[in-house]
Order: sequence, then C-alpha cells, then structure tokens
Amino acid sequence: MRKILTVLAALASLSLTNCGYNAIQSEDEQIKANWSEVVNQYQRRADLVPNLVNSVKGFAQQEKDVLLGVTNARAKVGSIQATPEVLNDPAAFQKFQAAQGELSSALSRLLVVTENYPQLKSDALFKDLMSQLEGTENRITVARNRYIKAVQEYNVTIRSFPSNLTAMMFGYKEKPNFTVENEKEISTAPKVDFNPAPAPSK
Repeated sequence: MRKILTVLAALASLSLTNCGYNAIQSEDEQIKANWSEVVNQYQRRADLVPNLVNSVKGFAQQEKDVLLGVTNARAKVGSIQATPEVLNDPAAFQKFQAAQGELSSALSRLLVVTENYPQLKSDALFKDLMSQLEGTENRITVARNRYIKAVQEYNVTIRSFPSNLTAMMFGYKEKPNFTVENEKEISTAPKVDFNPAPAPSK
C-alpha cells in the first residue's frame, strides 16, 4: 500500500511540474519581487522631490506654479497604494502609471525652469540633488525593464499549452505591463531642418 501511495505522489508531482504550475508560481513571485524594486525606486524619487523643490524655491520663488505642480504630482503619487494587488488590476495599474508619469512630467518642467538660474545650477546642494535624481531615474529604468521581462515571461507561460489549462484552473490571468504614454507621438520621426531661420525684417 505504501508503495502505491509513493508512486501516486511521484506521478502527481510529475504532472504538476509538466502542467506548468511550478513555473507559474516561480514567475509570479519574480514579478512581485521586481515590482517591489520598481516601487522602491519610485519611492526614492518621491523622497528626493521635497528637497529638490526647497532647493529651487531658495533661488526661484517666482516659479510658484511649477513648484506647486511638482508638489501636487508627488502628493498624488503618495496617495496611491502600490501593493502587489495592483498587478492583478489593470485599472489600478494604469492609475499608478499615470500618477508616476505626471510626476515625471512635473519634474521635467522644473528642470527646464532651472536652466534660467545659473546661480542655482552652480549650487552644491542642487548639484547633489540633481545627481541623485539622475541616478534614481536610471535605477527606475533598470527596475522597470526587469519587471517588463518578468511579466512577459509570466504572460507567455500562462498563455502556452499545457500551462494555460493550469492557469485557467487556478484563476491566473495576464498581468498588465508598463506602456509608453505617448506612443503615437514618439513613433513620428522628428523633423530636422538645417535651413537657417530667416533674418527678422527691419
């Protein structure tokens, strides 16, 4: 009897391995780990924002609209709970991505404004903050790329036979992935014009 149970257990284990169950579990955990790193880097960026805003405020108080835009975008990012459950809810994932995109856009506007203040650009604190922000943006890119690859592997697994049957049986669905916000805009080739601009008429 014990021999039969051992054989049955071995067969059950073999069938679970071949049906993709273990691969789905492994890839799902990898996605969660990669997502944690994405959120960690976004949090690092959000933590830099108040110091950056205060640094700019010291030199460019008249740029209140831009500073307020960055502060509000950061507050919106902070109001979204980026839990692993977001990964199973495309609408929540889109909301998270939109909030992060808004903060990226606000930071870009802030950096454009700082170009008008040479004394700010030469300030040691501002330089340090900019260096940290640049490093963080690079880390965000790396973390997002890892997440994108993990989601791709997982989505391929749950759509491939026979693991797709296991995925359906246990309720595993495709996970949302990062997308380009302005895909149509960036797919248009930039226009390059080497003709000199006409001289203003006198």
